[in-house]
Amino acid sequence: MSANSRSINNRSFRLLLRAGARLRAMFRAMGGLSIPALAILLAMALPLVPPVAAQTAREIMDKVNDRDDGDNQVSDLTMTLIDKNKKRRVRSIRSYSKDFGKDTYSILFFLSPADMKNTGFLTYDYDQAGKDDDQWLYLPALRKTKRIASSDKSGSFMGSDFNFSDMSEPDLDKYEFKLMKEPKVNGFPTWQIQSIPKSKEEAKDSGYSKSVLWVRKDIHMVIRSVRWVHKSRRLKYMQIVELEHIDGIWVAAKMKMTTKEGRKTVHTTLLQFDNIQFNQGLKESMFTVRTLEKGVR
Repeated sequence: MSANSRSINNRSFRLLLRAGARLRAMFRAMGGLSIPALAILLAMALPLVPPVAAQTAREIMDKVNDRDDGDNQVSDLTMTLIDKNKKRRVRSIRSYSKDFGKDTYSILFFLSPADMKNTGFLTYDYDQAGKDDDQWLYLPALRKTKRIASSDKSGSFMGSDFNFSDMSEPDLDKYEFKLMKEPKVNGFPTWQIQSIPKSKEEAKDSGYSKSVLWVRKDIHMVIRSVRWVHKSRRLKYMQIVELEHIDGIWVAAKMKMTTKEGRKTVHTTLLQFDNIQFNQGLKESMFTVRTLEKGVR
């Protein structure tokens, strides 16, 4: 429970005690009351106690973005791409991330296959509303670093079902949120929230015209989503398949993104996270374009 919620509950409890004391005093002064009369007085006193306000969809999403996701993180990823014919391609990745105040910088390098080794991706995920995140992709075969423009972030990240826009947190001010239902998913209570871009530009840049998210109430983490691909009949289904609790932090250990058109599966991406470690003392100099171009050692 948040500090604000505890404050509201404590204030409500004090008001209720005062109301009860007034009722007892009135009861003694009047020499006792009948049960119906006492019920009427109680009903008159209850409005003095303010109800605890329900969380809005936006407030829930603020907590999703603000939840503790660790700092100075190092992990190994296995990315498996599965096409419509069930053919698989497997890629190994090393990932690093570090908090810079409220911003998060991350860098990853492909380790295999050989033709992708040292391909790198650098992201500056800014917390400031209205400030676009910065992303760079380094292609060693071309010895070229490409800055990802906002208009290109709807594109596929390295042939996967994830967009470049999925590689950083969304700017919540650019979306309208609506609380739909509160269903259970795999036995855990969740909030089901609809997310719609406020502008056509944001829908185009992100690649999604609408999303429905399932947020686990106990950990404020999106564990499932459905996204409507912008100007397409395709839908993308994301699912956190496995969670781990490491150093007090909930992290996705395995996740899946599937692209469908109607009932037909077009493509699937599996991400497996291993050797997740926090507090690794990463240097600021690691998160630069120069490091991106040097590759992992």
